[in-house]
Amino acid sequence: MVGIILASHGEFAKGILQSGSMIFGEQENVQAVTLMPSEGPDDLKAKMKDAIASFDNQDEVLILVDLWGGTPFNQANSLFEEHKDKWAIVAGMNLPMVIEAYSSRSSMESAQEIAAFILKSAKEGIKVKPEELEPADNGKSSQANAGVSNAGAPGSFEYVLARIDSRLLHGQIATAWSKDVLPTRIIVVSDAVAKDELRSKLITQAAPPGVKAHVVPVSQMIKLAKNDKQFGGQRALLLFENPQDVLRAVEGGVPLKTINIGSMAHAIGKVQPNKVLAFNQDDIDTFKKLKQAGLTFDVRKVPNDSKGNMDEILRKAQAELNKLK
Repeated sequence: MVGIILASHGEFAKGILQSGSMIFGEQENVQAVTLMPSEGPDDLKAKMKDAIASFDNQDEVLILVDLWGGTPFNQANSLFEEHKDKWAIVAGMNLPMVIEAYSSRSSMESAQEIAAFILKSAKEGIKVKPEELEPADNGKSSQANAGVSNAGAPGSFEYVLARIDSRLLHGQIATAWSKDVLPTRIIVVSDAVAKDELRSKLITQAAPPGVKAHVVPVSQMIKLAKNDKQFGGQRALLLFENPQDVLRAVEGGVPLKTINIGSMAHAIGKVQPNKVLAFNQDDIDTFKKLKQAGLTFDVRKVPNDSKGNMDEILRKAQAELNKLK
């Protein structure tokens, strides 16, 4: 029997597991895996491994996730790489999809066969009242979005967002920010990631539909910024792991005016003045240099958040570091 993992941000996966059981009955070889606010990608990956280990057949695994490009997808995708001949991942999990997957297991023994089969039920399960709100041609919206991209038009890169995020390309980028700034290319600028073939591959696969993702070292981004005519009209969203890489890029000639600060992971030697940002002395000094270079700071996780005061955050971080000395 094909094993099924339901994976989500928060308790959604557990809720849909319970709903599926109410409608279709209790199921064997099905596990809900959740990413909670206090947990990171490694925690979720460990949960997925434990869930898979509990299945009778670990060769055939179907993973249903909430969001394409989110942390559950990214961690599932990292496991999928070693089993791509048999496993399957489907994003956009909904209840019709889950029930159809349960039903299909009685006649289908392949995870990939079930994945292909349940897509129709998942899409048909999306309805609206009143019916006239249903679009006459679902393809038209995609064509309209393609027109917004301005791909191939004369000119050079338009930098629609530059962001510091230690998680790089994840759900908030693939959904909220991409819909807000409409990039045609997402460029991860990192020497470390560019050297990691697996991470680079996973990042390019996590790009939202219609957007190309790339991973380049800082030096390559500088070259692109100085000779970007070949990318005429492309709307670029740049992702950095840390402020040091941003400073190198700016000093090298990448014409950034604003940097969005979304997430900086905690590590030994760092203080954490708020829930998502952690700093050491080098980080603080680097942000001061970025400010001197004329950059403004936009502290938001997602577009709808109110903007944080970066000067106040840095002052608090410096005070906490001083206490540790």
